[in-house]
Amino acid sequence: MKLLTLNCHSWQEQNPFEKLTELAETIAEKSYDVVALQEVSQSQEAGHANYAELLVQKLHMLGATDYTFVWDICHFGYNIYEEGVAIVTKHPVKSHSSFFITDHHDIHNWKTRKIVKASIDINGQPVSFFSCHLGWWHDEEEPAKKQLDRLLRNVSPNELAFLMGDFNGDASVRNENYDYLLSAGFQDTYILASQKDEGYTVKGKIDGWDGNKKDLRIDYIFVNQPVLVASSSVIFNGLNKPIVSDHFGVEVVIP
Repeated sequence: MKLLTLNCHSWQEQNPFEKLTELAETIAEKSYDVVALQEVSQSQEAGHANYAELLVQKLHMLGATDYTFVWDICHFGYNIYEEGVAIVTKHPVKSHSSFFITDHHDIHNWKTRKIVKASIDINGQPVSFFSCHLGWWHDEEEPAKKQLDRLLRNVSPNELAFLMGDFNGDASVRNENYDYLLSAGFQDTYILASQKDEGYTVKGKIDGWDGNKKDLRIDYIFVNQPVLVASSSVIFNGLNKPIVSDHFGVEVVIP
């Protein structure tokens, strides 16, 4: 099973259609089973259709016709974009849902956040996947701990589940987002991987990390049960495929 997570930054990127094409070509080439995307936007005002919908259309044009997607809006970003999270998969989606993890439910408040969940048939086994875009640990209005608690309440201990996405918490910082998930019984597939690289998904200043000057690992694929992980690789970083977003992606191979 091949998994990919990417905060794609969609229509906020320069040359977004070129980057969308690069993303589609890579998904088709690598034949990912499940792709979790964050900051997946659409805008009637700017004339941009839903980014995930266009991505799947491009995949179909490339011959990867099994891919479908689920998406939901989280909030309005940059005043004009209906920004959300999505899951793209080539396997049958048995069911899907979305749920708020913030106190705010007003999509006109940029701190409002949702999670998209999909139960997907992977070779006859139902597996749950969550596309996640979390807030920050020290946010006084919408602290990440409360968001993580709501996320975890929607994960059944009886099902194999993968939490994928931008968790806005660096793995090197103790007792915050990353450690909280580990303490809840989740495992980081990067740590489990037999082969791995440095793992950094953000370099320098990006939206939400305005003062950042170091390399960060804030995009993850967590799992709630022990699994074998052959490899974990950063992708779309200019070394392994061209850069397509202000975040790099993470791909994981599970034999």
